[in-house]
Amino acid sequence: MEREKKLILVVDDEENIRDLLVFNLQKEGYDTIEAEDGLSAVDIALKEKPDLILLDVMIPKLDGISVCKKIRYALNISNMPILMISARDTESDKIVGLEMGADDYITKPFQIREVMARIKANLRKVEANMSSESVQNNNEDKDNIIKVGDLTLDLKRVEVKVKNEVINLTKKEFDVLKYLATQPGQVVTREMLLRDVWEYEEYVGAIRTIDVTMNRIRDKIEKDKANPKILITKRGSGYYVTDKN
Repeated sequence: MEREKKLILVVDDEENIRDLLVFNLQKEGYDTIEAEDGLSAVDIALKEKPDLILLDVMIPKLDGISVCKKIRYALNISNMPILMISARDTESDKIVGLEMGADDYITKPFQIREVMARIKANLRKVEANMSSESVQNNNEDKDNIIKVGDLTLDLKRVEVKVKNEVINLTKKEFDVLKYLATQPGQVVTREMLLRDVWEYEEYVGAIRTIDVTMNRIRDKIEKDKANPKILITKRGSGYYVTDKN
């Protein structure tokens, strides 16, 4: 049975942070549940299956990175957006969080408006993906294949291959690569990616997320990251996928 309101799980060991988030979430029309440690967060996520999780990194019993990893891989829950919140703003921290399956990474201190915008964007993306998958299931398999140079994307299996070798990407990485591969050779700006893939209406504090994501994708699909042959940076403009072998 579908819920009347979206349910958000707020995970943070600081009560004042939870109260702030819960107040604003309920003000925006969401239902909320709370957890103050990682073990409780995993149990609640499995039992309640919230529509989205706001997850602090530094929490007791089981840290946020481990919670994210467990939900994504041990429990195999892929369609539940996880937005990590942390006071740590280094690129390596973001890479680890996103690599473990987080959909977004928000640093403290945060602006409530920014958090709400990212929640709405991620929930819209889930609904759009569900609609897209429904349409794809009615199409022939050949319509689900995108091939650009050495890169092959299977939209139905959510699978990427480079020269027939399967590459393990997260869902967000796959979505980014799919967006670029559908318009090979065309330079795509960071703002376009944030608007069309992340579906952000505002870009405050989010531009760096694109560069981190692109670096992760390039680490996985390029034989020589220093001399990329597939995912190319157009300095000062953006990124594109080349259609040349």
